[in-house]
Amino acid sequence: MNHPETTVWIVDDDPSLRKALSRLLLSAGLPALCFASPQELLAHGALPGPGCILLDVQMPGLNGLELQNELLARRIETPIIFLTGHGDIPMSVKAMKSGAVDFLTKPFNDDTLLQTISLAIARDRSQKAARDEKASVQKRLDTLTIREREVLDLVVKGLLNKQIAAELGASEKTIKVHRGRVMEKMAIDSVAELVLAMEKVKPSPVAS
Repeated sequence: MNHPETTVWIVDDDPSLRKALSRLLLSAGLPALCFASPQELLAHGALPGPGCILLDVQMPGLNGLELQNELLARRIETPIIFLTGHGDIPMSVKAMKSGAVDFLTKPFNDDTLLQTISLAIARDRSQKAARDEKASVQKRLDTLTIREREVLDLVVKGLLNKQIAAELGASEKTIKVHRGRVMEKMAIDSVAELVLAMEKVKPSPVAS
């Protein structure tokens, strides 16, 4: 389970637990950074990854759920595993709805914790790859002219060149030129690839 490029951020006001968790992670080949409070983690700034956060729920000042909400507000999407000494089911449901990976009650089994951390890191790796791909597609999309973007949108809808020409009041020959430039700028060879690329930059549905 050795992931030298990953980091696990431990946020807990209990120094003995921070030390025990840090030792456990070190034995599994996972570097850890410890923080005694949510405020310390927030002051640390960006959380480069992939990685995950082990977060105590009950702490003085900002609690775990409030930190989760603050991280989401700052668009820090590092996966969170909540740790609690209180089997608070409503709190766990709220945490999971806000995107927590899991909610473990102290004392927890070391193997279970390490497996959960492994899943969280895999999730973070996957999410970062998806965000990078989305940014790459968006960057290429931003190079299109207004007319090229109009052509792209109609191609994705499944319209033929003749239909696009009628829709935009242009000749079919002109549409072919625009379409060729779209495919070139987007670095894409087929309409199917274009559809998939556009799916990646679709806005995420707003959670209710």
